[in-house]
Amino acid sequence: MQKIIKNLMPLCLMLSIPISNIIYVMLNNANRGTHSLVTDLDQGVPFLKIFILPYLSWYFFIFGTLTFFCFKDKKIYYRTLLSINLGLLISYGIYFFFQTNVPRLDIVGNDFLTMLIAFVYNNDQPFNAFPSIHVLLSFLMIKAINKYPAKNYLNVTVVYITAILIILATQFIKQHVILDLLSSIILGGLIFDLVFHVNIEGLRAWLKEPYLWSMMKKRSEI
Repeated sequence: MQKIIKNLMPLCLMLSIPISNIIYVMLNNANRGTHSLVTDLDQGVPFLKIFILPYLSWYFFIFGTLTFFCFKDKKIYYRTLLSINLGLLISYGIYFFFQTNVPRLDIVGNDFLTMLIAFVYNNDQPFNAFPSIHVLLSFLMIKAINKYPAKNYLNVTVVYITAILIILATQFIKQHVILDLLSSIILGGLIFDLVFHVNIEGLRAWLKEPYLWSMMKKRSEI
């Protein structure tokens, strides 16, 4: 219980993800015009409704993995969360200036999996696709577990398999096209590597140096 209380404030930082989702909802429309990124390869990707299950598991996967890092390694937790928020903001900027549209199939049937897909289609417009946030955040979890010093066969396998299934699901239930997937992986890799290569502790110490503030004060007086 003491450990949970101690981590309560860091865990609350994850609220930044659903809060930023407000921007996602505001941009999820065709008001600014749309572009199609569908290729011949996309036309050949089969529709496999069973993949709606890993697709929906994304929410539990992302927050569950972040919670794991919060308790096990704060450095990875904070930097991964920062990578996520930077990735989301960049994605929203792309949606604003370059909105895409993913054509969807007509859903026929009343079985459980079909109803789940219909639920997703009805509650998420076919826009805000390039890059894919599902792929972006899933790939960041792979990058994070690779950085985890205490990684082992079990946690690496769980993260990799779950993330890969979710990434494939974006294609097999026709939520995204291949270019959405590729752009997300490239963006996620660049952001994650940048965040983890920046010496945040050194930057924080540098900003606290008294001479820095005295210099800034002198310049403002000139």
